[in-house]
Amino acid sequence: MALDDRVVLVTGATGVLGRMVAERFAAAGARLGLVGTDLARLTAVAHDLGLAEDLWLPAVGDLRQADASRAVVAAVTARFGRVDVLLHLVGGWVGGTAVADLDHTELGGMLEQHLWTTLNVIQAVLPGMLGGSWGRIVAIGSRSGLEPPPKVASYAVAKAAEDTLLRTLAREVDGTGVTVNLVTVGTIDEEHQRDSAGTPRNATWSTPEEIAAALLYLCSDDAGAINGARIPLDRRG
Repeated sequence: MALDDRVVLVTGATGVLGRMVAERFAAAGARLGLVGTDLARLTAVAHDLGLAEDLWLPAVGDLRQADASRAVVAAVTARFGRVDVLLHLVGGWVGGTAVADLDHTELGGMLEQHLWTTLNVIQAVLPGMLGGSWGRIVAIGSRSGLEPPPKVASYAVAKAAEDTLLRTLAREVDGTGVTVNLVTVGTIDEEHQRDSAGTPRNATWSTPEEIAAALLYLCSDDAGAINGARIPLDRRG
């Protein structure tokens, strides 16, 4: 699916999913701003994927900080002129603690990782998207935010907050040319165990390739009518 000349900001770019998304979007013709906290790791991703130097930019910053988020977006905009697509792939998980024993610091950390990074980077990219009357914002959601299992309250609360933030934004940008959607996944099946050694436990895992394909479609012109959706990739027929 062609995304010729679109400028795509990929957060969490050094992770398993980030690398796959960078590869697939580059192949579709996009120019990439790869976001992370370690320049060497970002450079290694681009080298491993064979990205042409004029088609990507490393953008180093801690998205938990609003100023850093604005600086990241400003750097990509200065290089490529705009940001058309935000793929927010920042991860992070903690669990194992009952609500009665929950530490405030643990919950605060998850809120920073999922809610605040999302808010900060959206506020940095949204004015440009609205000004250009076109944009795509897609984040990775989790069913834990909707159907929380026991002893994952910090993660579940943070993902629920992120979900609410994004779906509210989707209503606010109706009719502007900007869309906001989530793709919900469970375990990312990097080694394709679901297909090579399938069990009931891994039956609903999602491969990086499957997730990247869903993101590509949601970022296309053809998906302009999809806004405020939660696309589940963690349930299989």
